[in-house]
Amino acid sequence: MIAVFQADGLTIRGEIRGEEVLGLGRRWALEEVHLLPPIRPSKIVCLGRNYRAHAEELGNEVPERPLLFFKPPSAVIGPGEPIVLPPSPRVDYEGELAVVIGRRCRNVKAKDAYEVILGYTCLNDVTDRDAQGWERNWVRAKGFDTSCPLGPWIVTQDELSFPLTIETYVNGKLRQRGTTDELIFSIPEILEEVSSFMTLEEGDVIATGTPAGVGPLSPGDQVEVRISGIGSLVNPVEK
Repeated sequence: MIAVFQADGLTIRGEIRGEEVLGLGRRWALEEVHLLPPIRPSKIVCLGRNYRAHAEELGNEVPERPLLFFKPPSAVIGPGEPIVLPPSPRVDYEGELAVVIGRRCRNVKAKDAYEVILGYTCLNDVTDRDAQGWERNWVRAKGFDTSCPLGPWIVTQDELSFPLTIETYVNGKLRQRGTTDELIFSIPEILEEVSSFMTLEEGDVIATGTPAGVGPLSPGDQVEVRISGIGSLVNPVEK
């Protein structure tokens, strides 16, 4: 597992092994380091309505092609950093599996998709639901600062077995649960579609969509995205 962390005044890209963190030829206990976002992508490409039940719960049609939008790199925060709610009557959590690209690529065929993937991590596509209702391109709804918690680390493909279970908890209560078997568009299909018109850079992130069960966040909440085989991304919520 690949992690970026701060320890002893240094920012280090290292490796998680059990309850230890390795980097620069040294070892720390996991509890002794401060985890940062495991990647700083040049772009975050997201899928909307990629779980049938989620599309239905919001009264939307299931898309015939992947419904794509962006979150800006400035929206990314790491584990433990606060989500700062914008002035909106409703801001929702959306727990998702994120794919991290391993090398620059374009026109990737579905059969070759796993060759360009570095690994996977957790992502929370925090959404201003009010702005999403009136803004066609979702820039305000999806792009505000702190709207993209990412982490806690990257699990490489050789460390992971599919299908994966994605869960979201708010204050310890289960709110979302889905599996990658429920994706309308599979990860290889998503990569083929996105790379057909856009160059993906090393470190770019693709968020694969959220299961049913989205709901509002309030100041004082703690939201956790938990994915089997990867771990938990936990963030407090502030106003």
